[in-house]
Amino acid sequence: MLFDIFQISPAIWLARIFVLVIAFSVHEFAHAWAADRFGDNTPRMNGRLTLNPLAHLDPIGSLMLLFAGFGWAKPVPVNPYALGRSSPSALMWVALAGPMSNFLMAVLAAVPLKLGLLTLGGFGPFNASFAIEFVYQFIFINLALMLFNLLPIAPLDGEKIADHFFPPSWTRVLDTIRPYGPIILVLLMVSGLTWLLISPPLYLLFNILVS
Repeated sequence: MLFDIFQISPAIWLARIFVLVIAFSVHEFAHAWAADRFGDNTPRMNGRLTLNPLAHLDPIGSLMLLFAGFGWAKPVPVNPYALGRSSPSALMWVALAGPMSNFLMAVLAAVPLKLGLLTLGGFGPFNASFAIEFVYQFIFINLALMLFNLLPIAPLDGEKIADHFFPPSWTRVLDTIRPYGPIILVLLMVSGLTWLLISPPLYLLFNILVS
């Protein structure tokens, strides 16, 4: 059977393109900006302190987002030692900046819904149903990216956040499994366990924002 990409509505395609060009770029820029503020010039030296999508997009991750609804961008390189000289919590804040940018974008996208603007004829040339579907998709994907990145598995942002807050005995576990993080992550995704982990908070936050 052919991929059901031909059944995807124009609004969903547009939302995925916006996430690809805007949300991914803002997410990675947020990492770079936070690191730069904490005194690590590694992102700046690697040309990542920019909102230019070409600096952040990963070809395979971009195609995955467009055709599967979920993807990734190129990670921003940082120097943990430079960050550590600034503050013991600097690496945690740099890691947190990316997921929080996705949350803020979801909240901002929900404002027109909360104000009832999408029930009054939509946006510009688009009718209300097109605009609502677009906004729903943009919010949903941003929330999914936030929650996925908060999982405490390397190389996701959540692993660095967890490493800051976990007690020493737990951080030793993180150190042990860190080399196997990508394999664990793939197994979780293939088995569907990733979706089971993030779907409850995802639908809770989504319903709060769009209700």
